Amino acid sequence: MPPPKNFFAALFDFNFSGFATFTFVKILYIMGMVFIGLAYIGNVVIYFSFDTGLGLLVLVLGSVVALFALAFLRLTLEFYYAVARMSEDIHNRR
Repeated sequence: MPPPKNFFAALFDFNFSGFATFTFVKILYIMGMVFIGLAYIGNVVIYFSFDTGLGLLVLVLGSVVALFALAFLRLTLEFYYAVARMSEDIHNRR
């Protein structure tokens, strides 16, 4: 089994000797967390500028929506990670 590669080595591996999924999952999760957080904060600010009651509603319900979005992102990335791990295990058994 080849040693794990860093982000740029996996990105420019033209031999496809290893899976890049394992390094990308961490980066995609961090980027997704930042995007969901910024979208939540941006929506709260925008809706508070329109109406205080609407801003409070978005503040409370938006956090629940952001948590569900984060959970969905995590589950999706774990699914792709598991598929890549199974593929790697099958490849190593051959």
